Amino acid sequence: MGKFGKFIGGVTAGLLTGAAIALLLTPDSGKGLQANLRQRLEAVREEARRAAAEQRAALEAELARLRGEETGR
Repeated sequence: MGKFGKFIGGVTAGLLTGAAIALLLTPDSGKGLQANLRQRLEAVREEARRAAAEQRAALEAELARLRGEETGR
């Protein structure tokens, strides 16, 4: 599994762990808990999107560099 796969696995594990902790420790009511979890989930999703975009850009740059080396031979 590559670095990106490990990253996605880590994000998933962190998300599940955070959700479980929130459920166990929250003093909110049901509706308050749902709103809080939605907000946190959206923050995690946005962070995952940002990290995926950065990783994609880095991989595309590496691919372009490698293709440039191949044609430069």
